[in-house]
Amino acid sequence: MKYSRVVAVLSGGGAKTAAHVGALKALEERQLVPGQYVGTSMGAVIAACFASGLDYDAVVKRIAVVRRRDVAVPAAGVVLGPFGKTVLRSAPLEETIARLVPARSFDDLRCPLTVTATDAETGELVLFGAGGRSDAQLHEALYASCALPMYYAPAVIQGRAYMDGGLRAVLPLRVAERLDPDLVYAVYAGPSLSERTPVRPERLRVLGAHDNSVRILIASQAAAEVGAWDGRVPLVLVRPVVDARATFAVENVIRYVEAGYRAGVAALEAWEKGG
Repeated sequence: MKYSRVVAVLSGGGAKTAAHVGALKALEERQLVPGQYVGTSMGAVIAACFASGLDYDAVVKRIAVVRRRDVAVPAAGVVLGPFGKTVLRSAPLEETIARLVPARSFDDLRCPLTVTATDAETGELVLFGAGGRSDAQLHEALYASCALPMYYAPAVIQGRAYMDGGLRAVLPLRVAERLDPDLVYAVYAGPSLSERTPVRPERLRVLGAHDNSVRILIASQAAAEVGAWDGRVPLVLVRPVVDARATFAVENVIRYVEAGYRAGVAALEAWEKGG
């Protein structure tokens, strides 16, 4: 069967979303080209790179030079602890998104892209780009999708505040389902409930407790999203083996790219064999 409406779904996961780059290479090697991307958080940034027209080598070249100072610079008020506004400054991440993604608007993209975000007031899932709102610039929508509470300030778009899309749709399969695909290729680099990473009670201070709570929330949400897939449309789910709790481990992006490629090849082979 020839698949003409392939939708690629890229999850959140911080630096670990570099695995999406390798997974997309595995898809390309089988002459399966996404006709649309749906992305959350840094997965949306990776999706925007490809939707802008960059190829695998160009994306790898761009993400390989990202350093921690490009995404994780302590905010001036961090010494105030719970009285500070955020842990990290927003500007470095915004500037890094602008360097990574050459397109400046959704209209500049060569391939449709849908970006998820969360309305900070209502908690509703909001879509920007294809199939969603068109009143945001591409880069501000991407930042909104990455604005993880406590770490980054919300994005303000048209007078409303938006936060990380992963709070509502870390792996937005239901969004992809609305696009009438004949194949969904989803890559998940986020946390899993099966992960067994030690959590010491004495380390569950404010930030640690927040991170652990978000991990449980996101892992549960992703599991529910996959479990609800009804199978009417083929779903190839890629689960790269990447480090747990490595949101800002940008020094490992090449290793994550390679892990994504291996996982993509394995998932596609299993699917081709009817697995």
